[in-house]
Amino acid sequence: QVHFVESSGGGLAQPGGSLRLSCTGTGFTLDPYALAWFRQAPGKKHEAVACISTGDETTWYSDSVKGRFTISADKVKYAKNTMYLQLNNLKPEDTATYYCAASGPYSYLEISPALRYDMWGPGTQITVSS
Repeated sequence: QVHFVESSGGGLAQPGGSLRLSCTGTGFTLDPYALAWFRQAPGKKHEAVACISTGDETTWYSDSVKGRFTISADKVKYAKNTMYLQLNNLKPEDTATYYCAASGPYSYLEISPALRYDMWGPGTQITVSS
């Protein structure tokens, strides 16, 4: 069972600015996991932003962030893994609480935001405003 112990990098940014989120978890095995970033803005639905396979590093992005956000993850070492979300060209509509999440492990993984993400990290707030 993966436990996310730390999430950081949120804060205030101006439109067009950049931030980098990171989230560290423990309890990983060497089998593939799906790692994802979700976000929720006040009054809006919880939405998947990006996900990545720790196996073959394939990725998926929502249309709203494609070309602006980049998801990545370190290799699992000593059952620990850190995932990242680089957010560029931020827009006011990116304002939300961002959560990291994991699904797995899998023997075979096709990355998708529709997988059952049942391991969640603490949220970190991003506010984009001039």
